[in-house]
Amino acid sequence: MKTIRKCVIPAAWVWTRFLPATKALPKEMFPIIDKPVMQMLVEEAISAWCTDIIIVTWRSKRAIEDHFDSNFELEDKLDKSGKFDYLKVVKGLNEMANIVYVRQPYPKWDWEAILRTKNLIWDEPFLVLFWDDLVDNEKSAASQLVEAYEEKLSPIMATVNVSDEEVPSYWIIETIDKSDQAFKVDKFLEKPNVTETKSRHWVIWKYILTPEIFDYLEKSTSWVWDWEIRLADAFELMRKEKDIYWLDVKWDRYDTGSKIWFLKAVVAHGLKRDELKDEFKEYLKSLDLK
Repeated sequence: MKTIRKCVIPAAWVWTRFLPATKALPKEMFPIIDKPVMQMLVEEAISAWCTDIIIVTWRSKRAIEDHFDSNFELEDKLDKSGKFDYLKVVKGLNEMANIVYVRQPYPKWDWEAILRTKNLIWDEPFLVLFWDDLVDNEKSAASQLVEAYEEKLSPIMATVNVSDEEVPSYWIIETIDKSDQAFKVDKFLEKPNVTETKSRHWVIWKYILTPEIFDYLEKSTSWVWDWEIRLADAFELMRKEKDIYWLDVKWDRYDTGSKIWFLKAVVAHGLKRDELKDEFKEYLKSLDLK
C-alpha cells in the first residue's frame, strides 16, 4: 500500500468576493488573527502525515511563496532585538515541509490546477485541500480522510450535511450503502434541485484521490465557459469504473470564501486563544447588539 505523502492545494483562482482587498493580497493569505489561511492548510496537510506540499499558483500569488521562504532581514532584526519567540515562528515557516509550486498561466479553475500536478504526483494517491474550508477539530479532516483511505484504498471525499435550501448551491452525492463509516458513492449531482434528490450530503473541498483521476480529467468533455471541465464530471466517470467513498468528517467548519463565515472563523478562533479570549469575551459582551 502506498501511503499519502503528497498534498495538492489549488490556489491560482482569482476571487472577486473580497475586492478590493484581493487586488493586491491573495485570498489565501487572509489571516485568521495572525495566521494566514494558507498556512493553516499546510498545517492540516502535515497533521495528515504529508511531507510534500504542491501549491498551484499564478502570477498574482507571489505572497504565498514569500510567506514560506526565508526572510534574512526580518530574522536578523528579530534576533538583534531579542524577540526569539517570533524568530522561532518565522524561521519555522520555511522548515514546515517540502513545499513546491506549480504555476498556471491562467487561473483555469480546479480541474486544470489538479491536472498540472500530474508529473509531480506520478503514481501515488494524494490529498487535495482547497482554501475555502477551514476545520477546527482536535483531529483534522485531512487526517480523518487518510485513516479512512488506509482502510478502503480508494478515493474518498469529505462531506457535510446541508439544509434543503442549500442543496441547489452545492455538489451533492447520493449513496445506498451506509453499513460502514465510509460510504460508497452511487452518484454525483452538480447543484441539483431539491426535488431531484433526497440526499443532503455535500462534498466539501477536501478529498483523497488516486492517480487515475488524471485520465478521467483528460477524458471529461463537459465544458463550462471557455475551458472549464467540471471536476464533478471527471469523478462521475471514475465512479462508473472504480469505487469512490465519502466520509462524514467530525469538525467545526468555516467557509472562508464567504465574508460572514470568514468573520465567524476569526471570532471562533479568537475565543479559543488563551492570550485573547478573556478580553475578547468582555468586548463582545459590551456590544449593544440590537
